Amino acid sequence: MDRPETLEGYLIRSGLEYESVEEGLWIIHDEVDHIDNIVIRYSPPIVVFRVKLMEVPEDPEAQRALYRRLLELNATEMVAGAYGLEGNAVIASETLQSENLDYNEFEAAIDSLSLAISEHYELLRGFHQRADETATEEA
Repeated sequence: MDRPETLEGYLIRSGLEYESVEEGLWIIHDEVDHIDNIVIRYSPPIVVFRVKLMEVPEDPEAQRALYRRLLELNATEMVAGAYGLEGNAVIASETLQSENLDYNEFEAAIDSLSLAISEHYELLRGFHQRADETATEEA
């Protein structure tokens, strides 16, 4: 795959709702399949898929617990992608080589992120709830 038009073709073929933000940058908006706000950036020699999941909790204890859990998930659940931090946000991302990217790999990257969202979001969101409960107890 050597052109952004190929990725756009993959998006059309997938049937997912998306918007083209600029050349080589798309955002998937498909709330029906719980695949919302996945950003795809074509930046040869790679294609980056990423989604912002949540803000990092302010409570230091909740942060430490969250970071530990993210590292555990990276080691056990995220086959090709990874959780990371971008500023004060938790993101999930997947990076693929653009040169030989085919539709099956493209689809697998989106499926991987959507699986992470559906299986891990409630777990990760719980770190905010625990921090909120601790703050309430201390007040």
